[in-house]
Amino acid sequence: MSGLNPCNGFSKFDISKIVAFSEMYPDDFNMNDSGCILGELKIFYHSVKEDDRFLNLDGICHLAQVMVETGKNLSFPLFYRILKLALVLPVSTATVERCFSKMKLIKTDLRNRMGDGYLNNAMVCAVEGETFDEVTNEDVMVRFLAMKGRRGEF
Repeated sequence: MSGLNPCNGFSKFDISKIVAFSEMYPDDFNMNDSGCILGELKIFYHSVKEDDRFLNLDGICHLAQVMVETGKNLSFPLFYRILKLALVLPVSTATVERCFSKMKLIKTDLRNRMGDGYLNNAMVCAVEGETFDEVTNEDVMVRFLAMKGRRGEF
């Protein structure tokens, strides 16, 4: 992802690193795309080096914004797809790491025999804590009563 850096007039822009990055995701880039990426990157690099709108970029997020504003995302769809993948990747990785940290807290030595259903429910409650903070006890009771008839009254 470091090869995508547009800072200092694309001084760290490395086509070989970008091609290697795209090859790590064969589900996102098929064989036809892989053949076209190298050519598209070379054309993109030479076109933005001469464009004043791409001079003072401070990161790949800013590069993506300027690409959309100038319409270059339509001219260079494969590069734009690589750029979007690079922007989304840290967020998805952090979410997975957060889930594993929560699971480590839930599944301890004392609770190592819990079933899959219980573990799944506990994980949802732990990971989506902000959502469950908005649910009141009354909402839970109303939902529980609506499930089926009970013998006793609440």
